[in-house]
Amino acid sequence: MGYRYEMRFSGSGGQGMILAGIIIAEAASIYDGKNASQSQSYGPESRGGASRSEVIISDEEIDYPKATSIDAMLAMTQEACNKYNKDIKKDGVLLIDSTEVKNAPKGNYKVYSYPISTVARDELGKIIVANIISLGMIVELTKIVSHEAIEKAVLARVPPAFLDLNKKALQLGFERARELKPLS
Repeated sequence: MGYRYEMRFSGSGGQGMILAGIIIAEAASIYDGKNASQSQSYGPESRGGASRSEVIISDEEIDYPKATSIDAMLAMTQEACNKYNKDIKKDGVLLIDSTEVKNAPKGNYKVYSYPISTVARDELGKIIVANIISLGMIVELTKIVSHEAIEKAVLARVPPAFLDLNKKALQLGFERARELKPLS
């Protein structure tokens, strides 16, 4: 029997969580040769309401594209964290943006906390790349796709004028995740 890895990227509309899901699915399927399925959900407000993107990565065909037992989750807002953390499996990973998520949930999973949005704004000058920093962090924490695959997928999705910025954001995510220790 093969593996099935389920991921959830959550935040508010406009934070790039759906794009993050698309990018990691493309990294897995196009560049690492795995099967991947991506789905998304967001509230009636396109900006500001809770949104999520789910990705299934497998070495076999994906017959059910809905995530029900989350291996790794990113939460960029407290609302999204509270709303979507219920399905994280035992020994799973929850990465929270401590800039926005002040109350980390408790569970039988590892919680990693890092001020992703603050670092994007203060160190790279653009909060818009917080999603790319978080992709680097999730990839480093889970090893679900290769560094090369995620970099190719990111660079294939961003406008040419922002290639360097996004490459720096991704590398920053890799580096900072190596320094993290779980809260629980």
